[in-house]
Amino acid sequence: MKNAQIIIKKSERKLLLYDDGRLARTYDIVLGFAPEGDKEKRDDGKTPEGEFYVAVKNPQSKFTLGLGLSYPNMEDAERGLKTGLISREQYDAIVAAINEKRMPPQDTPLGSEIYIHGGGTAKDWTWGCMALDDEEIRELYEAVPVGAKVLIEK
Repeated sequence: MKNAQIIIKKSERKLLLYDDGRLARTYDIVLGFAPEGDKEKRDDGKTPEGEFYVAVKNPQSKFTLGLGLSYPNMEDAERGLKTGLISREQYDAIVAAINEKRMPPQDTPLGSEIYIHGGGTAKDWTWGCMALDDEEIRELYEAVPVGAKVLIEK
């Protein structure tokens, strides 16, 4: 899929895969262990909300396969700088990575390593990621290229 886009509907626990603007597939997902609200900081168990892109594909994920998202995004960086959670240097590094469509720094207090990965959908169990059944992450992983847009809604 050249023009893949993912929309995550957190409240419905659904991942919608679009190809050229058409709904191609719907997947059941689970979220972080504290799923309500937007991710604010490392280890809060929340799944982020907002606009991201697939920054990396991990074929060696301990949860089968993984699509790494561009978290933190610009809004997260702005919030982190404003509240003093991150430094100006960290903010600038996040902004530069987003502008260059790279993976943002994964070592800030905002949290890191937000992936769409396998591992099962029995209950909300991740540290902020979105998890699918293993068979379904294999299908999604093959369909979605690096750079695909990802929108995570409440």
